[in-house]
Amino acid sequence: MFDPSASLTLLTSPAVLFFFVGAAAAFARSDLTIPEPISKTISLYLMLCIGFKGGVEAGAAGLSNDFLVAGSIGLGLSALMPIPAFLILKRMPGLDRATACALAATYGSVSVVTFAAGQQHLASFGLAPAGFMAAVLALMEAPAILTAIVLLNRSAVTRSGQGGHVLKDAFFGAATVMLLGSFLVGIISGKAGMTKIELFVGPLFQGVLCFFLLDLGLGAARRLMDGGRNLTTGVVAFAVGFPLLSASLALGVAYIAGVGAANAAMLTILAGSASYIAVPAAMRLAVPNADPGVFVTASLAITFPFNLTLGIALYTAAAQWLWR
Repeated sequence: MFDPSASLTLLTSPAVLFFFVGAAAAFARSDLTIPEPISKTISLYLMLCIGFKGGVEAGAAGLSNDFLVAGSIGLGLSALMPIPAFLILKRMPGLDRATACALAATYGSVSVVTFAAGQQHLASFGLAPAGFMAAVLALMEAPAILTAIVLLNRSAVTRSGQGGHVLKDAFFGAATVMLLGSFLVGIISGKAGMTKIELFVGPLFQGVLCFFLLDLGLGAARRLMDGGRNLTTGVVAFAVGFPLLSASLALGVAYIAGVGAANAAMLTILAGSASYIAVPAAMRLAVPNADPGVFVTASLAITFPFNLTLGIALYTAAAQWLWR
């Protein structure tokens, strides 16, 4: 049964509160801003921490059947969910094909920061996911981008000459390289490596996450003010409803496959998230006509706050109920 106090626990955490501080500052027309180079550095730092800690824990646990099952489910969801998303979106009035493809990719891929918030929330309920879930996160980022390229008019991609660049970004983009690279470093260096940089990837992580969510709050509110006029009622409903559909599917498949409660909850949280870093960068090359005021605003200003306020707690409660 869903417990509203779970949402309250998440909402009163320092990192989430800083997200709302940033949003309030933007709505108040404050000149508060985080320089882009610093913002990018913070993003890379968070991915390094998540990947490294996951690698250390996965190395200690070994290559398990649970990892293979969770990874397969994650890859399948990321590759396939853009298809029903596109079929729904292309029927919406006022939404062009390019923007529908970008939205489909956005809601097939995943959010690193939602993963971090979910990880902290699950741990507070005694459901800390296995370290290898950081690798599952990395594996779920690129397939949706590739599926969107297939859904796109392939002749248009060929004429633009950007198809190869998009494929390269999908496999070798900063987010994927940092997550998988730090994950491998964690596996190789193990507990001894963790001892050497524990302060860097441990206690400092929460403080940097607060700073990053402050920046995300600023960006989400400003995009909502600038691009919100381009969001139709259908897109707003999709930005909430489709993540719930994806999360429900992930939870059901994980249950049938015998995934543990904690890892299943994290898979569900990932499936219910939406990308606002990797996908927009790739879509800028593949679909230059797509409207970022729609697909970036939908993920960052609607889905992300929904997950922080309700979604993560709801998915956690569903996993607790199903695995009780």
